[in-house]
Amino acid sequence: MSTTTRRDFLKTSALVGGGLLLTDPTSLLAQEATAQANMAITHWDPALLPEADLAGVATRLTEATMEAMGGMGRFVSKGDVVWVKPNIGWNRRPELAANTNPDVVGTLVRLCLEAGAKSVKVGDHTCNPARQCYRTSGIAKAAEDAGARVVYLDKKRFRDVKLGGEFLDEWPLYTEVMDADLVLNVPVLKHHGLTEASMAMKNYMGIIGGQRNAWHQNMAACLCDITRFMKPTITVLDAVRTLTAHGPQGGNPDDVKLVGTMAASTDIVALDAFGASVLGHEPSAITNIQAAHDQGLGTMDWQSLSPIERTLS
Repeated sequence: MSTTTRRDFLKTSALVGGGLLLTDPTSLLAQEATAQANMAITHWDPALLPEADLAGVATRLTEATMEAMGGMGRFVSKGDVVWVKPNIGWNRRPELAANTNPDVVGTLVRLCLEAGAKSVKVGDHTCNPARQCYRTSGIAKAAEDAGARVVYLDKKRFRDVKLGGEFLDEWPLYTEVMDADLVLNVPVLKHHGLTEASMAMKNYMGIIGGQRNAWHQNMAACLCDITRFMKPTITVLDAVRTLTAHGPQGGNPDDVKLVGTMAASTDIVALDAFGASVLGHEPSAITNIQAAHDQGLGTMDWQSLSPIERTLS
């Protein structure tokens, strides 16, 4: 893992302010403000959403959100190896919102390559059989069509890594993820029976090996430890569709809500706090969000980042 690159980025990011609401995205002032944005939220006009082409909606929402963050080139340097980490945990179709939207994944892969990435890899440590999950979710095809290499995680390629966390001292993580210059975490927003909400911090469980159910003993502490270790620089939250109940696996179309929203942030805690609010929760009610806020991993007061918020149609 290129920890130096991430550490340097965090030093730079700490110096910049929140984003401004832009009225003229082509102006020099707007470009400067956009380049310094710490959070962006993009909605699709809800009145037009039910009749819209959802693949096109997901693509445009992703493009607009990353543009508002200053473009993918702000986070990806020429020659970088990028690991895009969706939620691909379940053998579910995209309409059931158990996994990240495939068109979001494909768009992010394309944007990384256009920004100069040497290669983009896409993979997750799935719960159901990996090849079924990758195929049924539509993510394998979308990623490959966009130019990524789809990786099925090999159990032999996890290695023990010193996390130095408050709860986790050491844990097996996937080798190729650790070797990437950038890990682009892109979860779907959904309900979770144990944690109430599954978002970005929770999505890091897809890069760990070992007895993952052991994390259930103290989920908030484990999620804080892995987040601190990963030092995220940019995270994207897919809320094109959300799973409102019976998560994380879902399966009932009645539990799916068409929201038409995408968000991204340099602050993973703020992004999860925003996601919690979309699901109808106070961020402080989600234990890992409160714990991460208390430990200084980010802020759960996501509005304090002055996010750039736009509506497309």
